[in-house]
Amino acid sequence: MLAQEIIRTKREGHSLDETQIQHFVRGLVDGSWSEGQVAALGMAIFLRGMTRDEAVALTRAMQHSGRVLSWPDMPGPVLDKHSSGGVGDKLSLMLAPLVAACGGHVPMIAGRGLGHTGGTVDKLEAIPGYCTTPSPADFDRIVRTLGCAIIGQTGDLAPADKRFYATRDVTATVESVPLITASILSKKLAAGLQGLAMDVKCGNGAFAATPAFAQELAGSIVEVAQGAGLRTHALITDMNQVLGAEIGNALEVQGALDYLTGRVPRDPRTHELTLSLAAEMLLMGGLAPDLPAARKTLQAALDSGAAAERFGRMVAALGGPTDLLEDPGRHLPAAPVIRPVPAPRAGRLTAMQTRDIGLIIVELGGGRRLPGDTLDMRVGFNGVRQLGDVVDAGEPLAYVHAASVQAADAAAARLQAAITLSDASAPWTAAPLVLGRLA
Repeated sequence: MLAQEIIRTKREGHSLDETQIQHFVRGLVDGSWSEGQVAALGMAIFLRGMTRDEAVALTRAMQHSGRVLSWPDMPGPVLDKHSSGGVGDKLSLMLAPLVAACGGHVPMIAGRGLGHTGGTVDKLEAIPGYCTTPSPADFDRIVRTLGCAIIGQTGDLAPADKRFYATRDVTATVESVPLITASILSKKLAAGLQGLAMDVKCGNGAFAATPAFAQELAGSIVEVAQGAGLRTHALITDMNQVLGAEIGNALEVQGALDYLTGRVPRDPRTHELTLSLAAEMLLMGGLAPDLPAARKTLQAALDSGAAAERFGRMVAALGGPTDLLEDPGRHLPAAPVIRPVPAPRAGRLTAMQTRDIGLIIVELGGGRRLPGDTLDMRVGFNGVRQLGDVVDAGEPLAYVHAASVQAADAAAARLQAAITLSDASAPWTAAPLVLGRLA
């Protein structure tokens, strides 16, 4: 079978059969397909699309291109959550221990930051000693005994996806719904899951900027996952503002700890989305008869401290400090410069350029310009005000954490420019957080 004939088939708008797709995926792994051929097929798929059956076949082939995890004799359902990326989205840090405290087992294999969006693995590496690359035996043991472990992606899970994505990233073919679908699901299927809650972000801080694109992506993920044998529910959620009050690696860890322990009042949007996604996980795992019952179980795990205790034990098991819950200030790195970002005038916050705010973190050093960049875990914002809030002139819109006075001043000016203040007396209605559900 010739690579150029497979490319020709898709270029002409025809469907690829399973044999052709498997040939392509083998070529990704063994190098028998050149970069030019990989790029050509990626562009052909970008322009011509894929049927549901093609997307299922590609997903399965990439799933089996490397090691596939299994969890025999697991005492509870194996569940996970995935987000399409956002700004201030620290939910994985709360969801894994929360679901574990309710009887689920969450082997979460997470990613690093990409562009303006933060990465779960980067956030966890702000915790001194936390190992995001444990041995397979340790990963298995921690998931079985504690119910959750959040680690980084390994090269032996869906290696075909790693090469294909790297080529797509430099050939302007990332924004393909079937290819995004196969990329996400091949890794989740390789993790041996029984249920997946998908958070598809929509808005000016999301990969899916429009409701139509978010609906198409969510629908594709649910349909292809089901076709590949993985029960999946998807929520389409708003990302037209920062999620929660913290942005930046160590600051988001602190925010997750505050949420789990209840030391400070929980941000309503963060709490609602955490419960909504976790409830879908419990429902798919048979740990609750319906969503209202699932939410009651989850709230009880928060109120009792069981979820926080599970997070603390997970951190310690993966090499982090044993007293992170009790004394986070002793362990999380702090920036040398912390100062308020004053509101330039009085008014109500009515809009945020959320993507631009995420890019401020990159400029501060908390995100990557190049893949090998070393992150400054200390930098970011906390105390970020939310849409609908009314502020006086000079009142803090947030607090910037920076490595220098100059960096703090530049970040403060960019944040002020990214926030719209309207007349405080103007009518205001909050946008819904969950825009749609597919199951």
